[in-house]
Amino acid sequence: MTEEQTTADGFPYTLERVLEAPVAAVWNAWTTAEPYTQWSYAAPGTVEMDVRPGGKWTSTMVTPDGTKVPLTGSYAEVEVNRRLVVGMDVPGQDAQALMTVELAEQGTDGTRITVTQTCDTAEQRDMAEQGTTMLLDSLTAFLKTAS
Repeated sequence: MTEEQTTADGFPYTLERVLEAPVAAVWNAWTTAEPYTQWSYAAPGTVEMDVRPGGKWTSTMVTPDGTKVPLTGSYAEVEVNRRLVVGMDVPGQDAQALMTVELAEQGTDGTRITVTQTCDTAEQRDMAEQGTTMLLDSLTAFLKTAS
């Protein structure tokens, strides 16, 4: 997506993958602290998840250079094994940044995952898209070793 591609509401992106794991395994990896820690670049012992509408989550992400970034947010929507709308608290902003994760069966043991997010600026979108791409790459590798 280029900088010119925007909507009245901001700068969206969508990433889609087909994962070689059943929907329930993908859901579990995304919504359970122990497996989430293993693939999400989170510091061990920092992930807490209350996966229900209005439930809170916390995590400390460790960047490739070793910087620790505390993250917090809540869940806006939860449809088990189907849809998760995750809000992230953004310093200096009243509204959370929302990311939608949708899961659908693909074949007999696969899952199509679609992640969408709309950002306020092209720069934020590009950074979020890069981060989400890294997460999906890591999730893909984790699911291959977990099965």
